[in-house]
Amino acid sequence: MFKGMGGLGDMAKMMGQAKEMQERMSELQKELATTEIGGESGAGLVKARATAKGVLTGLDIDPSIFNAEEKEVVEDLILAAIKDAQDKAMAHQSAELQKLSQEFGFPADMKLPF
Repeated sequence: MFKGMGGLGDMAKMMGQAKEMQERMSELQKELATTEIGGESGAGLVKARATAKGVLTGLDIDPSIFNAEEKEVVEDLILAAIKDAQDKAMAHQSAELQKLSQEFGFPADMKLPF
């Protein structure tokens, strides 16, 4: 494209790739903000939902676990379900970022910022 101009052709190609990557990162951020991931605890008695960015969006608690004497157990199950959803969300986010970085030829273990 820029034959005879030295490294300017490579620079233009690099700039194009950087712009494309920036656009793809923006698309991925929007996708992660709307993708819901579920987590659970207590064999499904407590279920939590979070976006793939880790923001809690919902909680479903089976009414059978409501017992005043087991308040601490219920609290632990709720926290465990939330943590499970957030852990799965972060794993999903990491996998998507790794796919994107490999598409652009970056090393598999390179961490892209969000």
